[in-house]
Amino acid sequence: MREQYLIALDLDGTLLTDKKTISDKTKKVLKQVQEEGHIVMISTGRSYRMSEMYYKELGLTSPIVNFNGAFVHHPLKPEWGTIHEPLEIETAKEIVTTCEEYSFRNIVAEVVDKVFIHYHDEKLLNLIQIGNPTITTGDLRTSLLENPTNMLIHSDQKSVDHIRSFLSDTLSDKIEYRTWADPYHVIEINKRGINKAVGLKKVADSYQIPKDRIIAFGDEDNDVEMLQFAKYGIAMGNGIDRVKEVAKDVTLTNEQDGVAVYLEKLLLS
Repeated sequence: MREQYLIALDLDGTLLTDKKTISDKTKKVLKQVQEEGHIVMISTGRSYRMSEMYYKELGLTSPIVNFNGAFVHHPLKPEWGTIHEPLEIETAKEIVTTCEEYSFRNIVAEVVDKVFIHYHDEKLLNLIQIGNPTITTGDLRTSLLENPTNMLIHSDQKSVDHIRSFLSDTLSDKIEYRTWADPYHVIEINKRGINKAVGLKKVADSYQIPKDRIIAFGDEDNDVEMLQFAKYGIAMGNGIDRVKEVAKDVTLTNEQDGVAVYLEKLLLS
């Protein structure tokens, strides 16, 4: 029997085209590798409700890593269990208080499928309506009553730099944070020690698949640990320099079916 591989896919900028779709070629190849007995999974910074449509579109039967590893579960098998590693609520409130000292546009906190927004924002509300989450708007220091799965801070470039300095200087023992690539000036915050590699390892262990049979694709800052962890940590051609530096190989861009082209060569040729 052919050795079974675990294939972990980031969504935005990796599996998805710039129009947030999965190309026909990529769908075809992912179907083929699953028919060959390999396991395909999603590992994303998105919530499950924001990634469920792609899970279903690919006909996946695997666990899924959401919120950069802070939430891991199996959509089809509740008995698999749920792993949830949220931030401490007091840490979240400290972050909000600090942001008040700088210029920021908004802060979003999510508790699995509940969304808390600091300031009312119609554009943002339209964006997060997918999956019909419970949405609460108002000062997070009073509206947030549970440990949040993650937080997003949206600001301008100058303030993002100031906030990052504060986070590094005072909360590095409690949180992990990432910044999104231009044009979005966003800081994404998770609990300390949580990243996609942690979630991927838990899934791999559940299938008893060793690291040397793990393939992971990514393009952004939050993919670094996952690509370092997997034997085949593959950066997309459109990925940031940091990702390409730690990757074992670089494939074509998300607009050129980079995932499909690499898997065809490695597993189907």
